[in-house]
Amino acid sequence: MTDNAHIPEETLALYALQALDQAESAAVRAHSVGCAECRAELARLEGDLALVAMSADQHPVPAGARERFLNRIGHRTNVAQKNEPATVISIESRTPARRSVAWPAWLAAAAMLFIAIGLGFEVHTLSRQLDATAQRLAEQTVESRHAHEVLDLLTAPAAQHITLTAGQTPPAPSARAVYLASRGALVLEANNLKPLPPSKAYELWVIPASGAAPIPAGLFWPDAAGSASVVMPRIPAGVAAKAFGVTIENDNGSATPTLPIVLAGATPAAGE
Repeated sequence: MTDNAHIPEETLALYALQALDQAESAAVRAHSVGCAECRAELARLEGDLALVAMSADQHPVPAGARERFLNRIGHRTNVAQKNEPATVISIESRTPARRSVAWPAWLAAAAMLFIAIGLGFEVHTLSRQLDATAQRLAEQTVESRHAHEVLDLLTAPAAQHITLTAGQTPPAPSARAVYLASRGALVLEANNLKPLPPSKAYELWVIPASGAAPIPAGLFWPDAAGSASVVMPRIPAGVAAKAFGVTIENDNGSATPTLPIVLAGATPAAGE
């Protein structure tokens, strides 16, 4: 490439498609700075590429299209070099008819490459949005199931309703429990509870009718008004209860009740 020669049209096309290596791209840029004709031709090619990219239908690029495109350009260049003297043809000497016929296919291939990249990014974004939506639906499903379990317990005909009292004059601490043994489902509502010492907690116990050891059924802490609740603790299903009790334990819970029992109540089936 000299000051009196022009860059071949195929080389300008590859430059516009960003298909040249760094050294070749640098040579094209350096030549275009001092050559008005090559600079104008390059501007025309880049403008055509932009128009085709905006107007072409969005379809995935066939596998290997870019490689076949570049190989075809290389093949045409090699054939031209074998059959013609090693001289560079001026841009002005090319016929408009040849240019108008050859370029649309190349520009369409380049546009499809750009479109494929854009579609890939859009698919990735939609995939992330679908994952986030699925996560939210899963969380809502868990919350809905928990709410149904609480409602089933409170309305079940076989559920036992127990009142726990301290046996003192008002305002004495008290609690009401609803227990469904077949499911191991339990809800407790307590009122007028006394404040707890530091690092302490109230703990609810199920006293089995079989005479087995008491089963821990959840820790709870009263608010400023002395109210607290235990909702659906993890206890075994099928345990027939004789009574329920509440003790004060360390805030990490206990394996066995610590006396005294501050609240107690028998189930209706056990009598008093």
